[in-house]
Amino acid sequence: MTPPAHASDAVDRTVVHLVRHGEVHNPERILYGRLPEFHLSALGREMADLVAVHLSDHDVTHVISSPLERARETAAPIAAAHELEVEIDDRALEAENAFEGRAVAGGKGIFRDPKMWKLMTNPMRPSWGEPYVDLAARMQAAVDSARELARGHEAVIVSHQAPIWMLRLAIEGRRFVHDPRKRQCTLASLTSLTYRGDELESLAYSEPAAALLPMAHSGAGA
Repeated sequence: MTPPAHASDAVDRTVVHLVRHGEVHNPERILYGRLPEFHLSALGREMADLVAVHLSDHDVTHVISSPLERARETAAPIAAAHELEVEIDDRALEAENAFEGRAVAGGKGIFRDPKMWKLMTNPMRPSWGEPYVDLAARMQAAVDSARELARGHEAVIVSHQAPIWMLRLAIEGRRFVHDPRKRQCTLASLTSLTYRGDELESLAYSEPAAALLPMAHSGAGA
């Protein structure tokens, strides 16, 4: 007996949620990049809890995280809500950046240091860090693995703004060169990819922690 079409569709549909981590405690307003020991702020933990509540009634079977502390701390309440362990995937790591560790917010740092100017010669690559095309490719590989693990269910990958946004640009066929201030990828936001089999069916964006965003500190971060 052939199952109803709607039942077959449900089995074949997989969702991978790309979650940007919550706010980080960063009073010096430096670009922390891949540096260790940058943890969520109290507000960031509230953001992570809101994401966990938002996803609590979803069919999440895998919670995957970048190895960096801020991502793992965001993933923890999501995993706990589903009685899962956080899995680590290095492909969800933050982008490599030569400005890492420098104060870049508020007109400080790179723009006032002539030694840094040579790193800003090619924004299309970009010349200051990991090529956008490589960033999108490794993030897509992480999504493909998560989709396979959670086939017929949902997976969560907690990552960082640049990897998530570069993948979205690639999926939508848009140019990688962009204004970082215009990325649609706020703190604790979800970029949700729905697949029918291995084919992308839709992309949706949501902000479970939108009410907390006005309280977040502006400045460097990722």
